[in-house]
Amino acid sequence: MESGLAKEPDGKTRCWWHGGHADYLAYHDEEWGWPVDDDFRLFEKICLEGFQAGLSWLTILRKRERFREVFAGFDFEKVARFTTRRVEKLVGDAGIVRHRGKIESTINNAKQAIRLAEEFGSLGAYFWAHEPTAAQRPRRLDHATLSQLGKTAESIALSKDLKKRGWSFVGPTTVYAFMQAMGMVNDHLSGCHVRSKVERARKQFRRPGR
Repeated sequence: MESGLAKEPDGKTRCWWHGGHADYLAYHDEEWGWPVDDDFRLFEKICLEGFQAGLSWLTILRKRERFREVFAGFDFEKVARFTTRRVEKLVGDAGIVRHRGKIESTINNAKQAIRLAEEFGSLGAYFWAHEPTAAQRPRRLDHATLSQLGKTAESIALSKDLKKRGWSFVGPTTVYAFMQAMGMVNDHLSGCHVRSKVERARKQFRRPGR
């Protein structure tokens, strides 16, 4: 779809990518791009973006509740204590993505998240410190512009810093998808009915650590 926008049966115009799936549409309207400061939700989002690599987000979305169950609600202090036996159990769980490397990465990243939260006061304070300025963002976000935003200078810098701190499965494309999902950037297209709502939420949002 050239414009990247779709007029829906409910009369609202949305970004095209939800594909008409009810659960994906709800994710588009109610979650994607809305600002998040809760540390467990932030950890969940960056881990699930790592699991998504090579797959569709819809696949991850539909497995998310099971991910939450087996990863202790993404409480990184609990995940950091997962044992080798727990890893083997997770590798055999068909309710999640059974990728040993990504599972082990989640446990590793939980350990790094503890250190990060101790250093900055919270994961939220760390991540939101990497928010792009208005001048670094496109003035108008159309489909063509969004297609060029698979990674940005800011996601490259954040990815590099996370890797330096021992995180894994946090390449710049994964990190940019995380920035989109957690509301650090508003990538709802101009003309999408959610964009203005997210913008208002972002203006009212109190950035952690500030």
